Amino acid sequence: MSDPYVPPKVWKWDEGDEGSDRFSPINRPVAGSTHEKELPVGKHPIQIYSQGTPNGVKVTIMLEELLGAGVEDAEYDAWLVRINGEQFSTGFVKVNPNSKIPAMLDMTTSPPTRVFETGAILLYLAEKFEHFVPKDGLGRAECLSWLFWQMGSAPYLGGGFGHFYFYTEEKYEYPINRYAMEIKRQMDVLDRNLADRRFLIGDEYTIADVATYSWYGQMVVGNFWKSREFLDIDSYTNVIRWATEIHHRPAVRRGRKVNRTSDTGITERHDASDFDKFGL
Repeated sequence: MSDPYVPPKVWKWDEGDEGSDRFSPINRPVAGSTHEKELPVGKHPIQIYSQGTPNGVKVTIMLEELLGAGVEDAEYDAWLVRINGEQFSTGFVKVNPNSKIPAMLDMTTSPPTRVFETGAILLYLAEKFEHFVPKDGLGRAECLSWLFWQMGSAPYLGGGFGHFYFYTEEKYEYPINRYAMEIKRQMDVLDRNLADRRFLIGDEYTIADVATYSWYGQMVVGNFWKSREFLDIDSYTNVIRWATEIHHRPAVRRGRKVNRTSDTGITERHDASDFDKFGL
């Protein structure tokens, strides 16, 4: 057995040590850019800079939902920003000083409005175009509560459970148990809420569903981190029913394809015809 880890009095980053996981080369304890590169700008009102991760598809799903609802001003260009270090370019940092995807520019304002953090982007778009967020006080409060629940909960799912259960080469019982317990608690929160509701706040499909589906919904209709059996995902029947319905919405099917680096999607999106090869 290895010696137990004893934290130093002052933690210091060894820039030459890439660590033991696949994310170490792009992790650092400081903000700011690492290289000069401007972002491209297309012809549409909305510019998206992203990659097709669970966080990234929240925004492209939302934009496809708006277009599907007939909101022509929601037309957008989606540019691929690979999270292998490209998010540290000078251009991207100007749009998102936190260097996380996705980031958005609304070109209809002067100067263009930057929006970062997925919850903020979804709410900005919902309010700008008056879709997918309730106008009444009770409905709006419920919608925003679930939206921010997702924003606060997902880091336990990806950065916590996914990291220690799947990505690390060595498996450690304490963090796996810690995060598995929390993820199962979160899944139970969703399952109980959806026991008598079609969507998260009732019969109305909202940005809360878009945000939560992108993480928890995709997890239950698929097999994130090969953990379906480990977490007993099939026992959350209400979540599966809700996620399956959303998964097959035409706009969701399109939004999931955007900024993908494999042949299952498109690296960039500039026109609805970009989806033609998928029959969407």
